[in-house]
Amino acid sequence: MYSESDLQAAVEAGAIPQSAADALRAHAASRRASPLVDEEHFRLLTGFNDIFVAIASVILLIAVGWLGQDLSSSGDHQPSMIAGTLVAALSWGLAEYFTRVRRMALPSILLLLSFAGGVAFAVMAAGMRLAPDANERTGALIASAAALLTAGAIWLHWRRFMVPITVAAGAAAGAATAIGLLVAVVPGIKDGIIWMILAAGVAVFACAMWWDMSDRARTTRRSDVAFWLHLTAAPMIAHSLFQLLGALDGAVSALTALSVVVLYVVFAIVALAIDRRALLVSSLAYVLWALSALIRQAGAVEWSFALTALLIGSALLLLSAFWHRARKMVVEGLPHTMKARLPYLDREAGQPDRVFA
Repeated sequence: MYSESDLQAAVEAGAIPQSAADALRAHAASRRASPLVDEEHFRLLTGFNDIFVAIASVILLIAVGWLGQDLSSSGDHQPSMIAGTLVAALSWGLAEYFTRVRRMALPSILLLLSFAGGVAFAVMAAGMRLAPDANERTGALIASAAALLTAGAIWLHWRRFMVPITVAAGAAAGAATAIGLLVAVVPGIKDGIIWMILAAGVAVFACAMWWDMSDRARTTRRSDVAFWLHLTAAPMIAHSLFQLLGALDGAVSALTALSVVVLYVVFAIVALAIDRRALLVSSLAYVLWALSALIRQAGAVEWSFALTALLIGSALLLLSAFWHRARKMVVEGLPHTMKARLPYLDREAGQPDRVFA
């Protein structure tokens, strides 16, 4: 059985024309009776070997990090710069084969995350060694420096391997850098950190939309990059807004619960318009909590969670089943200038022509 990566490799090698590959994808999709219009495709597995390699890589990286920490430990149990450096170096080395040569999706994602984590850990460890008694401002500067250097390392990784999730990791590191610098320069601003997270989430969302608008048919790697950016922005936006509404303050009032439900409906409209489901998934826990509180206040205390799960689960399944029709209604009601920037309503069926890494 041939995988998507085999098919794409055949196209790149000139063994078959691109039109034949597209026709084969469309035929396979039609046989599955599942139209691929308005579907979010991204590469996660190319086969079970991805899981096998991912597990082996995680075990190896943990072992190397553990040994690096023990070898450099002087009994003070401080984070080790050597451990982070070894993890980052090993992650890059493994990516040279499993990402550049084998083009394995899941291992590539894990190796990018471990590389970024290793760099951040090493820089933070170095900062803690240089300033063991750092105050709050110095700590914020160290954190922002770690985030900035990690963003630079992530950019180098992108230039080398072009893994779609890399841009999202870089955006998250950039947001952490900006927030850390603001807290260091204006210490009193930390009380409004939730607003900074919201602003950062909106900025990442805008970046995701830029990538999405550059590939309205969602047939290239740019759509995969946008997918991970949306997945990064969604929890930042959802968590910030729901916290500002007071949905995380313990007891939820009826007004707060209704506000959460209304906001979730707004998220659903946005998700339909841009054809991305990340906002709905990221805010699902909040709306479950809010609806459960509403049902409890209505008197159904014992059945509150069950009824909430029944309502939300049914609504989401119906939305999934009629996603294309609902999206068409939303998009057709928008101004032409906005419609011209959103993903096409009637994209050709067929697996997207993407190259992972």
